[in-house]
Amino acid sequence: MDLKIALLAGDGIGPEVIEQAVKVSDAIATKFNHTLTWTPALTGAAAIDAVGDPYPDETHEVCKAADAVLFGAIGHPRFDNDPSAKVRPEQGLLKMRQKLGLFANVRPTFTFPSLLDKSPLKQERIEGTDLVFLRELTGGIYFGERGRLDGGNTAFDTCTYTREEIQRLAKKGFELAMTRSKKLCCVDKANVLESSRLWRETVQAMEKDYPEVTVSYEFVDAVAMRLVQWPNSYDVLITENLFGDILTDEASVISGSMGLMPSASVGTENALYEPIHGSFPQATGLGIANPLATILSAAMMFEMSFGLVEEGALIRKVVDESLAEGIVTEDLKENGEKGNSTSEVGDYLVSKILG
Repeated sequence: MDLKIALLAGDGIGPEVIEQAVKVSDAIATKFNHTLTWTPALTGAAAIDAVGDPYPDETHEVCKAADAVLFGAIGHPRFDNDPSAKVRPEQGLLKMRQKLGLFANVRPTFTFPSLLDKSPLKQERIEGTDLVFLRELTGGIYFGERGRLDGGNTAFDTCTYTREEIQRLAKKGFELAMTRSKKLCCVDKANVLESSRLWRETVQAMEKDYPEVTVSYEFVDAVAMRLVQWPNSYDVLITENLFGDILTDEASVISGSMGLMPSASVGTENALYEPIHGSFPQATGLGIANPLATILSAAMMFEMSFGLVEEGALIRKVVDESLAEGIVTEDLKENGEKGNSTSEVGDYLVSKILG
């Protein structure tokens, strides 16, 4: 199979972890007789420095022409520390999601048997956790009307959703639930917010189309509590943009490290795959960045965009072996033990794939 992939390394540790994902993907292509064509493009702070735009038109054209997009990270402290900056790296991410129509963020959370003791939660609470959040990405408060009043002393941000936006996200949630345990949880704040009431009534109206799926409705604050009490009671959860942003970061610590969790952002025509962690500028160039989340994002890409289930499964298998053997970066080591470098982890995975 010939596969064209847009490669957006981004900022901070993005280029370092992307390099390892490319290395592992190329090994998979060699083993399974595929041809991968990688097309690099600029985004984030790197793009601002080069052309003044965090998501240039040239990058958008590269992404549209590709079969999938593999993305590293966006962000730089010089923008974080400047509240007056008019152009920010994160604007590129929002622009990319909107222009590519990436309306559903797929965020799995699962545990690794060899790392159960690394989680801040008790082993008996997290063992067997395997859940997926579908977060709506292109609507809600992040894209609503906002501004200042009263000479800048009053600020407002508006959360707006249409029924169609909710339906297309919920449809993906129902379809995913049908392939798993046929359990779906709609997360909202319908006791307070009108937008949440629209979410709830829209999903309720769709239940008849998926009679095999058991649907529950829970308030976002209750889910935030139960995620750390009984995360393995959840399977597929759907929610709006802001709630999803917060809850998925909360869920990410269950596995023991944000450097382990992959994600996908999908629409009707395009799909982007990325680690859930940020650009971690403090680690840039030190060779300590954990590449596993990016590599597991590549596994999701093989499976979801290309239907190559065996290839994705092999990546996950060798990642499990690297964790079990302790071939990991310093964030997964204990008592000051020296970790493997970012590239050493990638080299180990390649050797297991091709060995």
